[in-house]
Amino acid sequence: MNIALYSDRLIVRSLQQDDWLNFLMMNQDVEVNKYIRELADESAILSTFQQRLSSWSLETGHWLTLVIETLDKQFVGLTGFYCQDIHSKRMEVGYLIAPNMQGNGYATESLQAVIDWGRLQFDIHKYVAVCERRNVASQKVLTNLGFKLEGEFLQHTYLNGKWVDDFQFGLLLD
Repeated sequence: MNIALYSDRLIVRSLQQDDWLNFLMMNQDVEVNKYIRELADESAILSTFQQRLSSWSLETGHWLTLVIETLDKQFVGLTGFYCQDIHSKRMEVGYLIAPNMQGNGYATESLQAVIDWGRLQFDIHKYVAVCERRNVASQKVLTNLGFKLEGEFLQHTYLNGKWVDDFQFGLLLD
């Protein structure tokens, strides 16, 4: 499936082999990942990248990874979703924005494009997102898109040597 979504300032498109260096950079950047995950070594990131290049459908059980670019082809970040439950039509969304592109509304704009496309393409009932408690910027993105805080998970994720709390947000589309 070759995907190309457009917004006022962005193109959100399918991941390609030429995106390897940007994918690697995003997955090795301490600041980008500080609320998300511990950094992996390059071989593990390469394995993930290769898996994300493979053919995707709701049934594959892995993330649909999309590249975010400005209209003049400047790399902004990565976004996408995966199907948590096909019967319930529930998808988890996520995004990573390059440090030099943060604070410009690109996460909100690109995620809106992904949400709208997913709704039309797959008749999604609900989107969910998990956000580490201290990640105020991501909380703002989600609430700006209409997501509601649905729960708090205390000491839910072990991240960089300590337990952290997570919020779960949901967006019902019915």
